[in-house]
Amino acid sequence: MSSQRVLLRQGAVITMDDDLGDFATADVLVEDGVVADVAPDLGDVDAEIIDARGMIVMPGLVDTHRHTWQAALRGIAADWTLGQYMTGLHLGLSALFRPEDTYAGNLLGAVEALDSGITTMLDWSHNVNTPEHSDAAVQGLFESGLRAVFAHGGGADMYQVPSTVPHDDDVRRVRDRYFSSNDQLCTMAMALRGPQFATLDVTESDLRRARELGLPVTLHVGDGEWGRSRPVTRMKERGLLGPDITYVHCNTLADDELQDIADSGGSVSIAPDIEMQMGHGWPATGRLMGVGVRPSLSIDTCVSNSGHMFGTMQMCLATQRAIDNEQPGASDRPAVTLGSRDVLSFATLDGARACGLDRKVGSLSRGKQADIVLLRADTLSLAPLNNPIGQVVYAAHPGLVDTVLVAGRVVKSGGKLHGDIAERALRLAEESRDSLFDRTRHHDNLTDARAGGTWQPAPLVTTEL
Repeated sequence: MSSQRVLLRQGAVITMDDDLGDFATADVLVEDGVVADVAPDLGDVDAEIIDARGMIVMPGLVDTHRHTWQAALRGIAADWTLGQYMTGLHLGLSALFRPEDTYAGNLLGAVEALDSGITTMLDWSHNVNTPEHSDAAVQGLFESGLRAVFAHGGGADMYQVPSTVPHDDDVRRVRDRYFSSNDQLCTMAMALRGPQFATLDVTESDLRRARELGLPVTLHVGDGEWGRSRPVTRMKERGLLGPDITYVHCNTLADDELQDIADSGGSVSIAPDIEMQMGHGWPATGRLMGVGVRPSLSIDTCVSNSGHMFGTMQMCLATQRAIDNEQPGASDRPAVTLGSRDVLSFATLDGARACGLDRKVGSLSRGKQADIVLLRADTLSLAPLNNPIGQVVYAAHPGLVDTVLVAGRVVKSGGKLHGDIAERALRLAEESRDSLFDRTRHHDNLTDARAGGTWQPAPLVTTEL
């Protein structure tokens, strides 16, 4: 038997490949890290056998925007506005982060994602204050075993809104040292502030640097009132739009700005949980689909919401259905306008596309990397399986994630991550959290900062950009 061949035997297979289709029961053969075949019955195969009976076999989930460094601070912003998040985190605690805190946050966040069936994650890393912080962030991703895109977002001094500080040039060193190949498990992008949080001149300079370095770009637009400053239009007037940009949120962009994103070939990442909670505006899902843009999904920040994609899919679908159902004539529609398969695609194939990885992952297509998740379907939560995709989107949760493969390597089985990575991540995160709040006592503007849910930072007050 070859240790490089794995056969997932007789699961309910969701491929997200239109040509292959889905299977009530089928085998999936993984060879040398890629999907070699998918068929109802592959017969006797010389491979390690994973019994997938009673399970759903599906592509790994893709998170296209997560501020992973904040993972050890989970929950503190559950009752904050977007303005409070800016002051509490970006103009507050972020400056106290040591490299070891960034490492602990990235390790915990990446391991949490992997444990919940997210096999690819874009780490929107906007608190790398020094080269040592960048190194620590990258180390956390590398050690986790996750497929990751490290999106270098600079440090806390770049978030004095509106910022005139250009993007940190350490991005060049990071690319050259850690990301010399696009074929490795972890790759790189640049996370830019964009014209909502920096001047247009800085945005243009930052984009020029990203394109010189050959790095894709992800930036925030359409976040609440800041998003009404027509950031995409201003970028268009400078000739800055392009297919290498992923626009995060887009809630308060005008319809013509969404059309400009579509026309330029850009991609979009939405975070319905955070957007609804923090006042970004209604998720733009339906408006984006209306101009031909299929959004991807993101967790955003675990200081407020959960770190798993199942809740985000549920929120995305339920919110857009509510919006659709309020439209005139909705009661006469013959069918829903947004389906469960659409939303699962947002969380898999469309997410891979936004990360520039759709040739590698996002579906169980022959020849793609074997990033695969097995969900227990023989449970009170899911059995009997009458509509696997609908049940994944509306009824699944992280506790059902039994087995996870990344590039054909089994990193979780029997509901448990391999090795001691989970225990180590939790220990380091708790130590980092305790040390961080202990140090707030020595900073005048953070004397009220504390865990427990009672800290309410003053919201950010800024001028029109």
